[in-house]
Amino acid sequence: MTVWRTTKARVATWFGFSLMCFGMFMAILDIQVVATSLPTIQNALKISPDAMSWIQTAYLIAEIIAIPLTGWLTRVLTLRWLFVIAISVFTVTSIGCAFSGNFETLVVFRVFQGFAGGTLIPAVFSGIFLLFPARAHPPYSGWFSVICFTLFALCAVTAALFAIRTLKAVQPVVELSTLKVRPFSIGCVLSFCLGVGLFGAVYLMPVFLAYVRQPDALEIGKIMLVTGAAQLVAAPIAGLLESRINPRWLSAFGFSLFAVGLGMSAFESRTADFDEMFWPQVLRGFAAMFCLLPPTRLALEMLPHKQVPDASGLFNMMRNLGGAVGIALIDTILYGRTSGHIEAIRQRLMAGDVATAQAIGLDKLPQDMSAAGAAIEQAAFAASTNEAWAMLAAIAVLGLLLIPLARSQRTDGG
Repeated sequence: MTVWRTTKARVATWFGFSLMCFGMFMAILDIQVVATSLPTIQNALKISPDAMSWIQTAYLIAEIIAIPLTGWLTRVLTLRWLFVIAISVFTVTSIGCAFSGNFETLVVFRVFQGFAGGTLIPAVFSGIFLLFPARAHPPYSGWFSVICFTLFALCAVTAALFAIRTLKAVQPVVELSTLKVRPFSIGCVLSFCLGVGLFGAVYLMPVFLAYVRQPDALEIGKIMLVTGAAQLVAAPIAGLLESRINPRWLSAFGFSLFAVGLGMSAFESRTADFDEMFWPQVLRGFAAMFCLLPPTRLALEMLPHKQVPDASGLFNMMRNLGGAVGIALIDTILYGRTSGHIEAIRQRLMAGDVATAQAIGLDKLPQDMSAAGAAIEQAAFAASTNEAWAMLAAIAVLGLLLIPLARSQRTDGG
């Protein structure tokens, strides 16, 4: 026996929930708006390329901190006041970001903006289960440096201490015991995999376009608009099917399509533009809704109502944690592999490989390698970008392979 949400609720409840959804939409839209504007922000504030990812990761890390606290904040403030405070802080800090005069100020505002935005998303998912009563229905090299290793060890130790402390607490800030429910724990892993691909794609596309194709922010926005349009088309379809078809089947469909869309981008040329990026974006955008809604139902529907706010926080935190990890992995590939590709291309050109010269956009073999430096660097960066896309696709496939493990110990008829 499974459950779904009924539409029988007061008009005031629907109106309030609609406002919550709008706030969540703005928090999600913020990431894509900033992503398309990264080149403009970099030029305006004179930010070095290797520091650009902090604009996104500062927001995501703050969300990761805020999301698990949403359940506790809901109990302390109530869902209504939590949303009011969060949307107010989000609005004020968004204005602060717009008027930031340097990189440090921008990052500070992004941290507070991310913390506020981090509470909006799980609050909406909690609202789905708390505001609308349920009824039953029939089944239907840098990573291994001393600094990084030390930070990994520190994270592992503090995470273990936090888990021990939380599990022993009478009233824990975060209810980790929900992870004992297998569908919920698998759902959290799926949310992590989705975050890697979703936020990773939103970050990788404008970075590639900015450094290889070099359009302005408006042109980047036009290209990336395809993903958002596909998500808008898919949202009502996924919502309609979500309560009628086993969430495991819908999740499998979503992650399969998501992996294909990411994988197609791994074969893009250095001259890729709107036309070449169109169909991979359509597939990813359409699939994203099926990677989000069915896993949410899979993770939360079997939990008691009192556990939903904490569980929703953990579930959404994993998606944002995946985004932060995904962006870090992308940067590792882009800035770790590009130098090797540059050297390989130079070696082939020095050996007289005409095909390589033509592949990177040169009419003939260069007499002076320094004169072809820009073309070589762009081609090498494009090759690293394709490797990053392949990594994102592999993680989506990993999520797909885990879906069969999400079968509940209870008989759900699916």
